[in-house]
Amino acid sequence: CDCHAHFVSKAGSLISAKSPSPHKDAYQVILDGVKGGPKEKRLAAQFIPKFFSSFPELADAAINAQLDLCEDEDVSIRRQAIKELPRFASGENLPRVADILTQLLQTDDSAEFNQVNTALISIFKIDAKGTMGGLFSQILQGEDIVRERAIKFLCTKLKMMPDDTMTKEVEDYIFIETKKVLEDVTGEEFVLLMRILSGLKSMQTVSGRQQLVELVVEQAFLEQALNPTDADSVDRLLQCTRQALPLFSKNVHSTRFVTYFCEFVLPNLSLLTSPVAELDIQLEVLKLLAEMSPYCGDMDKLEVNLNMLFEKLLEFMPLPPEEENGENAANEEPKLQFSYVECLLFSFHQLGKKLPDFLIDKISAEKLKDFKIRLQYFARGLQVYIRQLRVALQGKTGDALKTEENKIKVVALKITNNINVLIKDLFHNPPSYKSTVTLSWKPVQKAEDIGATATTKKLPTNLPRRDARQIYNPPSGKYSASIGNFSYEQRGGFRGGRGRGFGGRGNRSRGRIY
Repeated sequence: CDCHAHFVSKAGSLISAKSPSPHKDAYQVILDGVKGGPKEKRLAAQFIPKFFSSFPELADAAINAQLDLCEDEDVSIRRQAIKELPRFASGENLPRVADILTQLLQTDDSAEFNQVNTALISIFKIDAKGTMGGLFSQILQGEDIVRERAIKFLCTKLKMMPDDTMTKEVEDYIFIETKKVLEDVTGEEFVLLMRILSGLKSMQTVSGRQQLVELVVEQAFLEQALNPTDADSVDRLLQCTRQALPLFSKNVHSTRFVTYFCEFVLPNLSLLTSPVAELDIQLEVLKLLAEMSPYCGDMDKLEVNLNMLFEKLLEFMPLPPEEENGENAANEEPKLQFSYVECLLFSFHQLGKKLPDFLIDKISAEKLKDFKIRLQYFARGLQVYIRQLRVALQGKTGDALKTEENKIKVVALKITNNINVLIKDLFHNPPSYKSTVTLSWKPVQKAEDIGATATTKKLPTNLPRRDARQIYNPPSGKYSASIGNFSYEQRGGFRGGRGRGFGGRGNRSRGRIY
């Protein structure tokens, strides 16, 4: 048709011209080609960016024309237009192009989506900070689907960027902008944003990790008392503590979190409402406390917090049952909750180092005697269980140890050996806090034959000897599921609305804002 011939003629004049600039009318015809048929659109998608730099006075019109092509009904035209978008990304146009590409992440066409990713990466290498401006603009103001995909883009692609692109200036900008985003996030977004920040070079230093801990503290609402029956509040605390854990070290302390757990979590342990049905919430928080406790610094209320930990430990360390002449003696065998006791004993042992005379001067002689009776009783049951587990695992290696039942027994043996070591330390006179153990759910430093670890020397005892089987009958056949490590991951975002932090984010359907 005449229109197509005219279009091709004008395109030809631009191509053959030594200097395209005088041929403004020809470029305008190409821009108008976006309103033509499929052939004109395909040619326009190539020629608009090709001659873009020759007509700065038509820059806005050119970008808008290319955007029309990016939203064309024909997917092949869209892909061609998107592929060429980085050619518009120069100078002041780059943040706008980044903003446009970020919005285009919402496509459901996988090839188109990959093309948008490739285009974003290419302009990132031209101007990382400018590209970040476009991404964060959409994360803060865009539609939810765009925000979600922009955060995921940063989470997966930033770590692949070359070092010369990720300068200190760029990293500082990411940190500042991410702090703004964190004022209103879901739980899932919080995890992804922390992953982005944790991967920055500037965050690998002690001061960097300390800054990240400060961010998590803000999200965790540690200045507020915990409402143990509100699943959202419990969920928030779990998620924040999990994010903070890898950041703690001998130089970056967990003191505020450990203090909070002692003051608000332990007293309400039995009231905690789990955010996930199958999660043993009490065990989960005790495990978190145990993992944090080695990194606790100087604590203002050490004696008070240690006492809370001690009282909670007593709850899980029963007294021996009454002698057999009691009416219901046979049915009164206390349940020994090894997983809980491992966590509490380990935490007590860690904090006890900071106040070694706690068991000598800070509690009454009567209370100390009661504690030692409980320790002895628990230790006896422990010995029986350790022997049974060793017999069950004896000679088993390789695949035999990988069956579900044997995996549980292996973990149970780690737990019981750990408790054994810690109890022996506390039986010293004065109590010792020198032994080190690796928590049962943490990876062991070197592979060993599990059946041959830890000694089982008899503990001193001045209680009347009784048949060990009367002291404790380990569960026959089926082992407690709580012995295993339940890996808890947040599923979905946090519910409920709050002014900042993990609130239910308001719906931002503003449409495209090219």
